[in-house]
Amino acid sequence: MLNDITLGQYFPGVSIVHRLDPRMKIIIAIIYITAIFWASDAYTLSGIFAVNIIVILLSGIPFIIILKALKPLIFILTFTVVINVFMAPGEALIFELGFLKIYSDGLVRALLMVMRIVSLVSATSVFISYTTSPTMLTEAIEQLLSPLKKIRLPIHEFAMMMTIALRMIPVLIEETDKIINAQKARGADFYSGNILKRAKALVPVLIPLLVSAFKRADELATAMECRCYRGGKGRTKLKQLKYSPKDLAAFFLSAVFMAAVVVLPKMAAF
Repeated sequence: MLNDITLGQYFPGVSIVHRLDPRMKIIIAIIYITAIFWASDAYTLSGIFAVNIIVILLSGIPFIIILKALKPLIFILTFTVVINVFMAPGEALIFELGFLKIYSDGLVRALLMVMRIVSLVSATSVFISYTTSPTMLTEAIEQLLSPLKKIRLPIHEFAMMMTIALRMIPVLIEETDKIINAQKARGADFYSGNILKRAKALVPVLIPLLVSAFKRADELATAMECRCYRGGKGRTKLKQLKYSPKDLAAFFLSAVFMAAVVVLPKMAAF
């Protein structure tokens, strides 16, 4: 069901990752993403995947939640595996059937691509979404982008917009699931016929969903106006963000991790 998708949700907790400064979590997530795209060999990607598992354990987020976050990517993962297995050239032939050939290099490359995508999605979800409340996420984004205020960019509005968009994902998914169930109760069929018929069957879902989204946006705007919301100018913070020793330690470990990703493959090449 669509409500099994956990993208954008926040899970309160008291783990080490939960207690990190939200600004530091965003910085660490950026470092981790850079390391994922920098790594190009099997050993480095395996190490990154192992670190990813350790971070998930430290966060206290159940692995079933992480698997639900990967649910929307099943098609992408399957497509990636098929392309790499059957299209990647190699030397050691494992299987051949007509024009279809599977090489050991293709299998390894497919596995590494899956590890890269899974690590990317799970790590960013753990650091940015699952362990950080919407309020703290908004404040962290605003403070990290605060230097751009000098060129008169609306940083507070931008941070608020990003956070609201992220947190609306679970709401829209839940609303979509309710509309689909209501249409099924009225005899709608979303799974039979060709692609064109299935696309037409989604029209009764998309129209109510758009109406509901605009209604929720209007209600949110009204609620913010009733609370005298006027943007970031002159606003004070109930909780001031401050870096602690554990944040500095996490940054140091992240820097060492990034350095290892960059340096170790070069040392192994010699």
